[in-house]
Amino acid sequence: MNREQKTALVDELSDQIRSAEAIFAVDYRGISVADAADLRGRLRDAGTRFRVVKNSLTERASDQADAEPLKALLEGPTALAFVSGDAALAAKALSDAGRTLGTLAFKGGMMNGTALSAEQVQSIARLPARDVLHGQLVGTIAAPLSGLVRTLNALIAGLAVQLQQMAEQGLVTGAAPAPEAAMPEAETDAESEVPEPEVTEPEPEQPETEQASDAEASEE
Repeated sequence: MNREQKTALVDELSDQIRSAEAIFAVDYRGISVADAADLRGRLRDAGTRFRVVKNSLTERASDQADAEPLKALLEGPTALAFVSGDAALAAKALSDAGRTLGTLAFKGGMMNGTALSAEQVQSIARLPARDVLHGQLVGTIAAPLSGLVRTLNALIAGLAVQLQQMAEQGLVTGAAPAPEAAMPEAETDAESEVPEPEVTEPEPEQPETEQASDAEASEE
């Protein structure tokens, strides 16, 4: 491999380091070419690329991608799994292959720029797949909602029964309330008017002269 080829490989590795959601480093000693090919196929299904590159070139790519935590893992035979899909599924595939082959021990890794220990990568391998986690999350969220819907349906059904019973008892009708009776208008005819009391005028008093003459006449 000449210098230009090495430079191109380092650029390719640095791009993969930047774009990967997670990177797992394993010790690949003891794995055969056929087993490596089978592992690459299984990891490809998990959106992961399995690569074996010289540590010196990987270190240069790590410097170029500002992936300092990855450099500490580049001791001895090291293979890298670049994960762009389900990290739990990729870690599980590596763990299962390691148990079967008796190799591929985890060294550690990176996720979102954070260093991972070998124990943390193994813990990720024990997690359920992403689709399973999504299903569990949806089930957890949907359970209270379905209970709320059942409660609301029960309340609505109970209200409908009560309204039906009230209607059968005549307490609820669809007729509009009868209008209030209008007050009778006051009669304005002359016959209905109250008659005014009659006023009797007093007779006029006779003058004193006339009264005197009357008295004299009576004396005669």
